[in-house]
Amino acid sequence: MIAIIDYGVGNLFSLQSSFKAVGYQTVVTGDKEIIAKADKLILPGVGAFPDASEKLFSSGLADVVKEQVALGKPLLGVCLGMQLLFSESHEYGVSPGLGLIDGKVVFIDIPKEYKIPHIGWNALQFKKQSPLLKYVKEGDCVYFVHSYHAVDCENSLVATAEYSKDLTAIVQKGNVFGCQFHPEKSGQVGLNILKAFCEIGGEL
Repeated sequence: MIAIIDYGVGNLFSLQSSFKAVGYQTVVTGDKEIIAKADKLILPGVGAFPDASEKLFSSGLADVVKEQVALGKPLLGVCLGMQLLFSESHEYGVSPGLGLIDGKVVFIDIPKEYKIPHIGWNALQFKKQSPLLKYVKEGDCVYFVHSYHAVDCENSLVATAEYSKDLTAIVQKGNVFGCQFHPEKSGQVGLNILKAFCEIGGEL
């Protein structure tokens, strides 16, 4: 069973539909017992980091996620859900993340001719191998919507996308994975990434 964690912030049901499209059933839940019984976890998220962080921690779900990751359970953070994997964000001040991956989240500081938020399709540039890349190739395009990005995360960097400069697109640290883009909005490439995550098993 794959649990999509419902903590009040996220595009839950579009993600659920995408998993169904690649042949995997998911449950959308904020129930700690169901999350603990799941084989894999999805941490979605849209909106502002401080609000999402507050909801995740105040609900007690942050502790549950960290406990399950420590047990070796695969976790995939999507968009803001990926940013929450890091130590902290500097969006509207400094807010704590889960600290599952070293690094921080900062504003995309690029020349003014580039629009922020960064919205659109960009090609993936691979930095190292990951199970998430099983069914995609370098240069495949995915869909981004974000104004902040992860930095200081070289040890976990799997792929980048160029938008004036290289932006963190995919990260992995052990059984913890993150996609800054929206796989559920990235056509067949996004579906292939979700399928690859679903197939992750004992190879970690």
